[in-house]
Amino acid sequence: MELTILLCFAAYTVLLFFVMWLTGRRGAKGNEAFFRAGRRSPWYVVAYGMIGASLSGVTFMSVPGGVYGGAWTYMPLVFGYVLGYAVIALLLLPLYYRLNLTSIYTYLEQRFGVRSEKTGAMFFILSRLLGSALRMYLVVFVLYEFVFRAWGIPFWVPAVVFIAIILLYTFRGGIKTVVWTDTLQTTFLLAAAVATVVAILNNLDMSFGDLMKMSSEKGYTRMFDTDPTAPKFWVKQVLSGMFITITMTGLDQDMMQKNLTCKSLRDAQKNVMTSSMLFIAVNILFLSLGAALLAYASQTGFALPVNEAGAVVPDKIFPSVAFSFSGFTAVVFVLGMVAAGYSSADGTLTALTTTFCYDFLGFEKEGEKGSEKRNVRTRRLVHVAFALLYLLVIIAFRPFHKQSLIDTVFDVAGFTYGPLLGLYAYGLFTKRQARDRWVPVIAVLSPVVCYVLKVYSPVWFGYSFGFEILLVNGLITFGLLWLSSLNAKHR
Repeated sequence: MELTILLCFAAYTVLLFFVMWLTGRRGAKGNEAFFRAGRRSPWYVVAYGMIGASLSGVTFMSVPGGVYGGAWTYMPLVFGYVLGYAVIALLLLPLYYRLNLTSIYTYLEQRFGVRSEKTGAMFFILSRLLGSALRMYLVVFVLYEFVFRAWGIPFWVPAVVFIAIILLYTFRGGIKTVVWTDTLQTTFLLAAAVATVVAILNNLDMSFGDLMKMSSEKGYTRMFDTDPTAPKFWVKQVLSGMFITITMTGLDQDMMQKNLTCKSLRDAQKNVMTSSMLFIAVNILFLSLGAALLAYASQTGFALPVNEAGAVVPDKIFPSVAFSFSGFTAVVFVLGMVAAGYSSADGTLTALTTTFCYDFLGFEKEGEKGSEKRNVRTRRLVHVAFALLYLLVIIAFRPFHKQSLIDTVFDVAGFTYGPLLGLYAYGLFTKRQARDRWVPVIAVLSPVVCYVLKVYSPVWFGYSFGFEILLVNGLITFGLLWLSSLNAKHR
């Protein structure tokens, strides 16, 4: 079985490089292709590819696994995503296209100053590096546990292999390659989920309607948590989903760089709104997969995976069932995980390189056209450096993998994207000028305050913060920026 999986992984990787070669023969070359894709990407290709880029291995495993204990309470978060995408389409994209931005953090320099630009860029680098590395870690972790461990191969070996492959196929083409390879990853990721659900239903001799009826009776499809003090209270989930999307997509260089490769603002807006509708259907698919996994365990007596303390590990439910069910579901699962891992990491690596080159090395300001060879060489060195840093984060995180990773990813986002939310909200909705030299201090202070609130609020107020800590973080940043602007000149 392990050899079959390895061969399928190799075949998928070859297919990926073929797509890279096929799409890289024409159009923009060099830094223009790497950073902007010549701004000729078809909007529908970007929209479809963004599904895989947004879902990642965390969604592939943690959303289905999260049905155990959490039912479908993830869906209100998804409904909030739609509201967030509307804000991106109507407010942020027009700004980015009007200013003709390559790095979206250049806006902060124009609005507040150089320190604000570098602060925004640094928080993005920190946020994306940690968040994306955790997503990639999950892929490596599962393949190591179910494939490579049996061969006595150390954990770091598959991690090195994955990062090396991603580095190779993004090294020259950058975002131009990512836009097209993401379509392949999305296809495999969705096909894996559908194939697994169909296989389980066939095994249980059930229709999809039967599955939903049984899941409803067992409480698996409960969607709205009505307890206002609960971390997943549905109102908090909707608001959190909206602001998570605004920050983790609209204020995120990785996601917006793909959108900015569209031919026009109108195309980019069509892409974003189409993606928002697709996410509803796709997340229902993955939650249905979670219900199918639990139905299989219930009907067959399959023992759900547990940790040393005897508690069920949600992240291991899908792989455990897939590998024990049949060789077909094991291969399908691996291909879906590999696709999810690639789609999460390739765009991130490209975006990290873009942000560092534009916001810290000043590519655009120095006149990119006048020093193309030098900038290409610098960009490649930066790209390799971030790949190595990415690898180190993946390897270092292994001892800390305790809870469901989707919660960990959003916890990280709540603390690191909050200052970006506050900075952009202050810049867009006020005409006041913040003191640029204070922005780095404010951006660090706000997450610290939020961390204290999240830890102690259950004791102090009887209230547990969930993903809405992101909104609180943004509000604190906004308020501190306002205070810093007192006696400053305003435009």
